Amino acid sequence: MLPELYHAHLSEKLTRSNYLLTILLIQVVQSIKEVTLESIATKLAMPIKFESRRKKVQRFLSDDEWDLDDIWLSLVIGWIKSSVNQNSVVYLAIDRTKWQSNNILMVSMIWRKRAIPIYWKMLDKQGNSTLENQQLVLMPVFAALSDYSLLVLGDREFCSVTLANWLREKKVGFCLRLKKNVCIKTEEELWTELKMLGLEPGNSFFNQEVTIRKTAPIEGFNLAGKWLGKYRNVTTKEPWYILTSLVDLQTAVDTYAKRFGIEEMFRDFKGGGYNLEKTNLTGDRLSKLLILLSLAYLKSIIQGISIKSKQIQEYLGRKTESHRKYARHSTFYVGLWGESWVDSMSSNWQVVVELMALSPHKLPNYQQGLRAMRLILSAL
Repeated sequence: MLPELYHAHLSEKLTRSNYLLTILLIQVVQSIKEVTLESIATKLAMPIKFESRRKKVQRFLSDDEWDLDDIWLSLVIGWIKSSVNQNSVVYLAIDRTKWQSNNILMVSMIWRKRAIPIYWKMLDKQGNSTLENQQLVLMPVFAALSDYSLLVLGDREFCSVTLANWLREKKVGFCLRLKKNVCIKTEEELWTELKMLGLEPGNSFFNQEVTIRKTAPIEGFNLAGKWLGKYRNVTTKEPWYILTSLVDLQTAVDTYAKRFGIEEMFRDFKGGGYNLEKTNLTGDRLSKLLILLSLAYLKSIIQGISIKSKQIQEYLGRKTESHRKYARHSTFYVGLWGESWVDSMSSNWQVVVELMALSPHKLPNYQQGLRAMRLILSAL
């Protein structure tokens, strides 16, 4: 089943045929956790020949109706507005992922130590994105979330001082990691590379109203420097230099650390979830496939939230040990595999019943497990 938000939105935006096909395709992706055309066509529940199913999926991913702005952006913004308090800061991570010839620039909202994709562009070249590319993916998001306070997080690819200055003009906060060879002007009016400031493991600094970049310098930025100490007896390799609109060290460091949620999301999209890197699609078809994948991803997260609220995660994975800082399994994982577990039980119900009957002394445990199944089903 799909969340009610999906039914209301997709039925309005799509023809009846594409709406029903979307429901089937999301269910297929959730079931097989792969997104190659052949894999999807193999599982697609339609009484036509395999090649006809493959071509049907291919045509669907070429349909102009399947549009990023109309189908995904408007839906995810609706979900954000229903889930995030308007007084909250929305943290937006901008990042790029690539494999083979594909190069995707994406903006996502950091949420519960993961990221929710909002908007993306397929770059027509390899290598880093340009300021223009970055503005093209950020502007639609800024417009859609204009009711919120926004803060952009970016790694060293997005350390452009020009990007920071543009964000400042848009009245959007930022934490952008700088490369160590960027120059700042010291109190002695000398230009010094960040790596020459003498920051050592375990130490930090916070400088306000810094002048940065020797060529075409810009004034008035804050600069946070932090070299994390040992983690599990291993010294981190290099420090963070963070160009920021925030006003103190700890807030800047804690805020920048949220960026790693987008790395977890990319892992969920790839080998840790849907195996996106196995697809042979490129260009516009790949972008449209990402819409389908994002719908499936958010569906899993919505389900995971509901399942976790019922306190039955132990039926879906190992318990979190007391020494672990974070839960072993993400909300996405719980939602995705919770659906898979109950689907598997339903498909093999007669065998399961007979197997339970052979161990009557375990009946109380089985009854608890069946109750957990019913609760998971109510979350789907």
